Amino acid sequence: MIDVFTIPQVYACQAMDNKPHAAAHAFRLPDHRILAITGQDALAFAQAQFMNDLTLLTDGQWQWNGWLTAKGRVIVLFALLRLDPQTLWLLLPDADPAPLAEALRRYVFRSKVSFSLPALDVAGRFIAPAQAAGNRFAQPTQTWFELDMSGDAGARTLMIGAPATEDAAARAQWDASDLIHGLPRLPRSQAELWTPQQLSLERLRAFSVKKGCYPGQEIVARTHFLGQAKRGLALLEADAPLAVGSDVLLAGQALGTIVSCVERTALAVLPHERAAGLLQTQDGQPLQERSLAGGLAR
Repeated sequence: MIDVFTIPQVYACQAMDNKPHAAAHAFRLPDHRILAITGQDALAFAQAQFMNDLTLLTDGQWQWNGWLTAKGRVIVLFALLRLDPQTLWLLLPDADPAPLAEALRRYVFRSKVSFSLPALDVAGRFIAPAQAAGNRFAQPTQTWFELDMSGDAGARTLMIGAPATEDAAARAQWDASDLIHGLPRLPRSQAELWTPQQLSLERLRAFSVKKGCYPGQEIVARTHFLGQAKRGLALLEADAPLAVGSDVLLAGQALGTIVSCVERTALAVLPHERAAGLLQTQDGQPLQERSLAGGLAR
């Protein structure tokens, strides 16, 4: 395993306000940070390293993307923004951009590519964007950008470089909305464990099985074309807080694993085909399965 992350023990998820929280104001998302990739070979470098097809993007567009191990496990998931042919931004919901940049530098060789960490805050609002739509981001002012993160569960705007306030309840609601839409928020303990198919990233159109080689591509393509994806994400709810890394049990037997959660809402990797019955945590807490919301695919 590469040293992008230090793996901690299973941890309890952050608290979340149970009351409806109307956050039309901008609130900070401190876990979201930016890694910039610039230079003459920025596009070619990213196309060779990352799992989605950058030839589908034009200036001003973005896509879900990620970086895999050679065994096809997701190291990090991010939104990739193409500002121009020599400037890409990786919007990282969870990973630290500094060690990620150091890990990527090992593969630069003679490419004309550089990495930087723009000092830009990221914020959210539970309203529709002023100008951004679909996979096209916008720059409403000279100082900040916006992305459309709306889905079936409601309108959302993500902003880069915009002023915002601290609001822990709104931030928790944002994180839970990610899970409800099937966007796995991967803590460090879940890095390099799961394939894109096990994380149901086809729902986000986050990887390609047709473009040229990239780390893990053979595993991803073989799984796709041979129909061997036997597990995927399930949205679960409970009456008490859940913990990442905990087993999900059926009839007393381990069935899968919780990979991300916010208080009582969680995403777990479970078999697509499984017997009917009550799902439980390893400490016996009942789990209710819910349908994932759509709308985040770009």
